[in-house]
Amino acid sequence: MHVTPMPSDSQELNQAGPVDAKLLRRACGHFVTGVTVITSGRGEQAAGTTVNSFTSVSLDPPLVLFCLHSESRLRAVVEDSGVYAVNFLAAQQEPLAWAFAGRATAVVRDVAHRPSVTGVPVLNDALAFLSCRLVNTSEVGDHTVFVGEVVELGVPEQSQQPLVFFRGEMGSLQAAV
Repeated sequence: MHVTPMPSDSQELNQAGPVDAKLLRRACGHFVTGVTVITSGRGEQAAGTTVNSFTSVSLDPPLVLFCLHSESRLRAVVEDSGVYAVNFLAAQQEPLAWAFAGRATAVVRDVAHRPSVTGVPVLNDALAFLSCRLVNTSEVGDHTVFVGEVVELGVPEQSQQPLVFFRGEMGSLQAAV
C-alpha cells in the first residue's frame, strides 16, 4: 500500500504493509457524517442503535443503505422483521444518540415515538425519517450492509441543525467546522 505524504510533518502515515485499524479509524474520522438511529421490530421486540454509516443509493427505485457490525444486536431484529426506519437526528438529540450507541442501549418503548407505515418505530422530533423495506443484505468484512427500499418518509417543517459526527465526537454542524 502506498500513502501519499501529507503536507505536515506531524501527520502519522501508514506505509507499505497491512493497514493499521486504529489509523484507518482516525483517518475516516475526518469525514463528517450525519448521525442516525436505526429502529426496527415491533412492540416489545422494537430496538434501535446509533449509526453514522448511512447513504442514499438510488432515487429510482428509492434505495438507501446502512451498515451494522456483524455482532450488533439490531442485526437479527432487522433481518427478522424485514423493515427498518432511519431516523436522522437533530443537534439537540445528541443525548438520544449516545443512549442508543452502547451495547446496553436505550429501550425504544422508553423514548417518544410513533409507528411508521411498516409498523417500526419512528422517533419523535427527528430531523427527518425514512421507513424502509429490506431488499438485500451483504456480508462485507466485519459488517453487514443492509439495503432498503424507502416506502415512507417524513420531513418536518421546522428548521433544525443536524447532529454530525466528526473526529470521534458528536455535535452541531456549526460546532464541527
